[in-house]
Amino acid sequence: MRIAALLLALFTASAPCLAADAEEYTVIAGGNPVGHLKVSREGERIAIDYDYKNNGRGPTIAEQLRLDSRGLPVEWRITGNTTFGSQVDETFEWTGRDAHWRDSVGEGRADVELPSLYVGQGASPWALGLYARALLQVEGGRLPALPGGELSVEAGETIEAGSGEQRVQLRFHSISGLSLNPSFFLLDAQGALFAIASPRFAVIRKGYEADAQRLGERADALGRTRLEAIQQATAHRYTQPVRIRDVRVFEPQRLALSEPVDVIVFGRRITGVQPAGSSPSADEVIIEGEGGTLVPGFYEMHGHLGQEAATLNIAAGVTSVRDMGNDNASLQRLVDSIEAGTVAGPRIHRSGYIEGRSPFNSNNGVLVASEAEALAAVRWYAARGVGQIKLYNSMNPAWNLAAVAEAHRLGLRASGHVPAFSNADAMIEAGYDELTHINQIMLGWVLTPEEDTRTLLRLTALKRLADLDLAAPRVRKTMDSIVARKVAVEPTIAIHENLTLNQNGQVPPGAVDYIDHLPVGAQRDAKRAWTDMSAPGDTEAYAAAWLKLLDTLREMHQRGVLLIPGTDLGGSFAYHRELQLFQQLGFTPAEVLRRATLDMAEYLGEAESLGSIERGKFADFFLIPGDPTTDLRETMKIRMVVKDGVVYFPAEIHAYFGIRPLAEKPLIVK
Repeated sequence: MRIAALLLALFTASAPCLAADAEEYTVIAGGNPVGHLKVSREGERIAIDYDYKNNGRGPTIAEQLRLDSRGLPVEWRITGNTTFGSQVDETFEWTGRDAHWRDSVGEGRADVELPSLYVGQGASPWALGLYARALLQVEGGRLPALPGGELSVEAGETIEAGSGEQRVQLRFHSISGLSLNPSFFLLDAQGALFAIASPRFAVIRKGYEADAQRLGERADALGRTRLEAIQQATAHRYTQPVRIRDVRVFEPQRLALSEPVDVIVFGRRITGVQPAGSSPSADEVIIEGEGGTLVPGFYEMHGHLGQEAATLNIAAGVTSVRDMGNDNASLQRLVDSIEAGTVAGPRIHRSGYIEGRSPFNSNNGVLVASEAEALAAVRWYAARGVGQIKLYNSMNPAWNLAAVAEAHRLGLRASGHVPAFSNADAMIEAGYDELTHINQIMLGWVLTPEEDTRTLLRLTALKRLADLDLAAPRVRKTMDSIVARKVAVEPTIAIHENLTLNQNGQVPPGAVDYIDHLPVGAQRDAKRAWTDMSAPGDTEAYAAAWLKLLDTLREMHQRGVLLIPGTDLGGSFAYHRELQLFQQLGFTPAEVLRRATLDMAEYLGEAESLGSIERGKFADFFLIPGDPTTDLRETMKIRMVVKDGVVYFPAEIHAYFGIRPLAEKPLIVK
């Protein structure tokens, strides 16, 4: 204990110190260098250059800031562009008690009496070290944040990096209050930022790149420890039968609610659906449904799941997720933790993500440089039990034909993006069973063959859809082929809504129902445009493109195309928005609920055990007070979730993420 106390004192005492006049970091994604972070200091002024590109996109940020003697920013200018291209032009100035700022949300001002930390909305990761040094100087490690909220820092375990003369002593720290989850990073003994690291992404001091994976895995373990504590506090496991009394069950086969019933769960399974008011057996746990509705657990069909999102999806009633691409080792650790019951999370259906090597490749899954390597990747995934492959942007279109054939030979579904310099027609001919993202289909109608969709063009070219004639022969050919070949389409509607409609300073249409429940920082970040709409006419063009997307999807629905609900936004609250958008395509609320439950269980081949609330099936469902067959927004007001027989109350989970509950937990009678 004495050694630990001395180490903590060493790091805490030295934390306020500033680093050398120049610092340089390497940005790493999937084990590959993808950019840089450079910091220079002249007196009290600091300049920062932050730029990386992964998957053909990434931020470009320049910062100029000045700190006072306490290490608090008193001047800050941030310019550049975000990952998806929206412009950044942010300023902050603090003189005396007057602090004023301008960010993507708009202008703000505060009369500041106490030391406070401005949180740079567009700031680079270097700001984490700045915040930590300032927080470590004050008793309790807490400071008010501007524009709102509070930041706190916690010092964690020590670890070494480097070797020989380059060996350095580091300490993990975490800051809470910036987002829904604490941010983990490392400071050196002088209090300078050394790295932020995760298994998939790192910003690490130049010369120490070899340590990135090890440090990232350790940071991942620290995050998992937090989630394990949340699981211990919020997962309610009962040894007796659990009776949810007086509820109506959504029955997807009938597209209707049942008469009032009691639902009984014992262990992992549903053991009874009985008329309401039936006499309970001895020693049952009674949960009062109070006339509410039980809905089968939702299927989020486009996730890239991390452990924090896994827990939040459970709180949102999402009990199954199809992961569409990940770091394979990290995903396996998450699957193991969920199946062991140590971390809350949905059932995970893995997709075999295969990407071609190129200057624009994504750094996920398996990267291949030849057709032979692509076939080997398909076999590798098949041997590990995945249900499908997903082919990505930088794949050579010629390899896809062989990869799809091999997937089919091994009993796997084939899905994916349309690779660069190809189109949806060619991928349908290659044998795709499912096309991912509606833009991947529609861009083939507006791009020329030489245009490269490995870049942000695959997003910014959406505005060309405004002038698209859906009766054009090239459109008819693709639509007819999708129908004739019975190709499923996973449109990810909500992410396209964000791309085409989100405006700086405005509540996004998709967040209206829940944004007020989020922490201040999360609300602020939500009110940002995703794309650059600064050119005259761009806002109108993107809005028109959004309507054209919906028209296309409505036709697909009318012609019987299987549309699959998935977000590519992390699920949780965004998944409920995805379902609301399905209603805009012509689905009734009950049809949307069936699509999100039993239809997806059937699609994944597990309808005998999941997808509806019936005796003998696994206990995956959630409780809401209202009737979702008349108003889909009711699905967000979740009072209780049962996954694999374990009972959760979202109000308890959300408290750990700073989210104000959307519904109260039900009364439990033992």
